[in-house]
Amino acid sequence: QVHFVESGGGLVQVGGSLRLSCAASGRIFALYSMGWYRQAPGKQREFVARIINTGATDYLHSVKGRFTISRDSAKNTVDLQMNDLKPEDTAVYYCKIQTGGVPVRDYWGQGTQVTVSS
Repeated sequence: QVHFVESGGGLVQVGGSLRLSCAASGRIFALYSMGWYRQAPGKQREFVARIINTGATDYLHSVKGRFTISRDSAKNTVDLQMNDLKPEDTAVYYCKIQTGGVPVRDYWGQGTQVTVSS
């Protein structure tokens, strides 16, 4: 079992900032990556950002330069600093971890709502 504690979502005006945090605990072996996805109403869940165990990062093109992902490997926590927020960033944001064992496993947090008002 893997447990998640997500925090930091909320309501913010256009151009504002929020910081999402996610702490994963439990039976986690060979953790490979931690990241964030989001799902807006009526849309499919999409990748936002991830950081792998080497420290390398990937971002959705539309958030590059505005969002920054960081990780504390010792604590299995991952943060997403979101700046210059836009209405299209409104979504439920989900933390995801991926283990690198065999088989590869994905674990998802419960989600936190981010609403950007114009």
